[in-house]
Amino acid sequence: MRVLVLTTSYPRHSGDPAGNFVADAVERARALGFEVEVVSPADFRHFGIAYGHGIVGNLRAKPWRVLVLPLFFWNFRRAAARVAGRADLVHAHWLFAGAVAATLPKPYLVQVWGTDLELALRAPWLARWILRRSRRVLAASTFLADRARALGAERVRVVPSRVPIPEDPAGPETPPHVLFVGRLSPEKGIAEFLEATDGVPRVVVGDGPLRASVPEAVGFVPPSALGPYYERAAVVCCPSRREGYGMVVREAMAWGRAVVASDVGGLSDAIEDDVDGILVPVGDVDRLRRAVGRLLDDSRARERLGAAARARIRRLDADASAALELVYREALSASP
Repeated sequence: MRVLVLTTSYPRHSGDPAGNFVADAVERARALGFEVEVVSPADFRHFGIAYGHGIVGNLRAKPWRVLVLPLFFWNFRRAAARVAGRADLVHAHWLFAGAVAATLPKPYLVQVWGTDLELALRAPWLARWILRRSRRVLAASTFLADRARALGAERVRVVPSRVPIPEDPAGPETPPHVLFVGRLSPEKGIAEFLEATDGVPRVVVGDGPLRASVPEAVGFVPPSALGPYYERAAVVCCPSRREGYGMVVREAMAWGRAVVASDVGGLSDAIEDDVDGILVPVGDVDRLRRAVGRLLDDSRARERLGAAARARIRRLDADASAALELVYREALSASP
């Protein structure tokens, strides 16, 4: 089977953080024996709408770019049409790519990721049209699946994204510290993290619009170089205000680290509270501070949660490959 992947974010070179989870899905599909071709904004003129701070962030930074969105769509569609004839199935990541796929004479499926579902609330009729024409709708978490159904999706499948699992991670550094990895922006909860961990040994990895207020941040680290940061940490904290999937949480779990995360979206899907991580209410700095402090002081609790987290990620990884192959074959054989 030949699959054409359409995506608004995809790595342009080694170390590029853009759309790494999409690249991982492509490699997984290829490992299953599918022939996969990718069309992304790297293949056409995108007018600065893609990459950088992401489509939403770029439009907010320079609102005039909204005027060239039709040209962005047209260029995307033209690049996709050039190779669509070789494909049996189109796999579109994000609803914008789904809109492109819907104009091609090929069966397609759409994978939603969260930001696109938020934006879809402004034009639910368009989202409904894209989702209902799709042979299948993929979501990486049950939270995203439920959001897609609320917008009108009828044939939804949950297929978790693959997370690399290191063979034998070493123990954390001493004295123990807490790690934050992610975009330094309000929705990722960096302000809550800084307040909750004031006076506590911590490391912040990431970049973004709030970088100036986090001088201690080490800045951007390529995904391939994040492993040592997870390995050295005793606790990983993800206090997001919203999160469709939560790749950082799952990566930390794969490294066997105790995780403290907000009880929201895909994070709630990833963690069973006090079994393989700790969940705290969104924005509750006091609960966040107590949870992080307790784990930094209790190595046995960290080891228990970390071992359970790693086992859970192994189970999800085994299920994900089988689910992706099944969905592809379902989509190709399904009635329009």
